Amino acid sequence: MPKKESLFSLKTLLFSFQAANTILITFLPLYLAKVLGFSGTQIGWVLAVGPLASIISQPFWGYMSDKYKTVKKMLVICTWGMIVSSVIFFNTETLVAVLVTAFLFYFFTTPIGGLSDSLAQRRASEIGVSFGSIRTWGSIGFASSALIVGQVLDRTGIEYILWPLIIVSIVVLWASHKVKDIKVDSDPISLKDVSKLFKNIPFITFLFFLMFITISHRTNDSFIAVYLDKLGAGESLVGTAWFVGLASEAILLALSKYWYRKFSPLTFLIIAGAIYAARWYIYGMITDPVYIVPLQVLNGVTFGIFYLSAFDLTSQLVQKNLHTSGHLAFYTVYFGISGIIGSLMGGKIIDTFNGHVLYTVMGTFALAGTIMLAFYYMLWYRKNDTIDKTTH
Repeated sequence: MPKKESLFSLKTLLFSFQAANTILITFLPLYLAKVLGFSGTQIGWVLAVGPLASIISQPFWGYMSDKYKTVKKMLVICTWGMIVSSVIFFNTETLVAVLVTAFLFYFFTTPIGGLSDSLAQRRASEIGVSFGSIRTWGSIGFASSALIVGQVLDRTGIEYILWPLIIVSIVVLWASHKVKDIKVDSDPISLKDVSKLFKNIPFITFLFFLMFITISHRTNDSFIAVYLDKLGAGESLVGTAWFVGLASEAILLALSKYWYRKFSPLTFLIIAGAIYAARWYIYGMITDPVYIVPLQVLNGVTFGIFYLSAFDLTSQLVQKNLHTSGHLAFYTVYFGISGIIGSLMGGKIIDTFNGHVLYTVMGTFALAGTIMLAFYYMLWYRKNDTIDKTTH
């Protein structure tokens, strides 16, 4: 059995980083709108910078991690970068300055999620426990932060968003220093090894089909706060909505050891995709923001199932010595490419039309992705049943 300290530090890392992530995803759009006075389209530009930076930073830090056979050192470097750049980012006001400093900030911040989840998945495999049982601490951190920070900012003002971010980031730094690193027996990889990812047709096809659903998810991350605000909600209700969604996600992940192996990961992805589509269509019809709060329970069924299954399937489709690179390639699509498309598309639609139209479009994207994954299952995945039986 591993030392308790190693798992405590890992769970603390996941908890604290996702708590910091909450502040950015939940309240940054409101900060940009209310404090800096940006329009929906301008908010979309700023939020698209994060995914753009991640397209460069995720593969870079993934390669560095696999090359030097360490996740821990990369986490420490990225966390220091996040803290320093956040101070610069939240002290800029003009659109151009915000865009430039946002790129620097996200270059260090976005890889932390992928690196910590990769570390958690590999540690879970190493000690024989469920990845979901460890990853659930990230969801708990996200949910707790959404509720607490929402209440704090409702009283102090959204302009003080930097302070809770710095406090939580310091905890991330402590945990990244304390966390136990992974053991890697293989030789360090080269750029030639990483190029094999791009030749892995089943993996690339999977990421492409997945992207239609992740675009809808990332659009919601960027604009649900703006949508709720336009429907008349305040910061407290926004935080409560996020809390309900993330609490359900945490519960579902914590119980994953009881339900997850019932079907193949791809079957779960198709189920989650169908629920995603229904969820967005329902959101698009709502006119009172209060009704969205209880519906946020569906976040556990959608993102909780979807993320766990997609992360596991990525591990199955990519060879072992490229796991970190594969995980961050998945992150690049999920939080990078999908984030750019979702932010730019969402900002334009919500400015040109309204939030109701935006969520209808999102539902259509999720439905299309679900249909594609169903074809993927029938035409390729089901024939390769050795993958279904692989455990990680």
